[in-house]
Amino acid sequence: MKISEADILIVPGLHGSDANHWQSRWQAKFSTGRRIEQKDWSKPDLEEWVNNVVKAVEEATRPVVLVAHSAGVATVVHAAPRIKNWVKGAYLVAPADVDDSSCVPAELHGFGPFPTSPLPFHAKVVASRNDPYCTYERAEQLAKLWNARLQDAGESGHINSESGQGPWPEGIISFAHFMKELG
Repeated sequence: MKISEADILIVPGLHGSDANHWQSRWQAKFSTGRRIEQKDWSKPDLEEWVNNVVKAVEEATRPVVLVAHSAGVATVVHAAPRIKNWVKGAYLVAPADVDDSSCVPAELHGFGPFPTSPLPFHAKVVASRNDPYCTYERAEQLAKLWNARLQDAGESGHINSESGQGPWPEGIISFAHFMKELG
């Protein structure tokens, strides 16, 4: 599947994605890309965030591919049963382990527990070996539970602008391969 054939919905995590974040860059680069907005990026409410994902997916005019980061991954996984008929795939980057309150900010404690059922659409989890918000082993476990392929991003921190992954060229190559897998 070509990027231009899908609605690419960007699902940021806590505090949104700043202008240097790869998600913001991809949104600007993809003609069919748009960000799913939240009322308050710094005070997340799981139900509200999930409802906004569902609404954006239902409003899409083409097959949907979700591109989620951090708490955005938890949002997508919680929304999955309600959006399964519209979503072609989900590219899930650096999931924040919302089940481990010792490694995520307090604002995300209400995002757990993670659903553990297989996702009803094609998915890929991209995880770093030194992500402060989720161990690689936990990301590996989540990918297995969700029936998603796992990609090892090496030591890339939280795969965001703070960890030096602003443009994230490896990510765009990985995402292009993911899109090809969608047919």
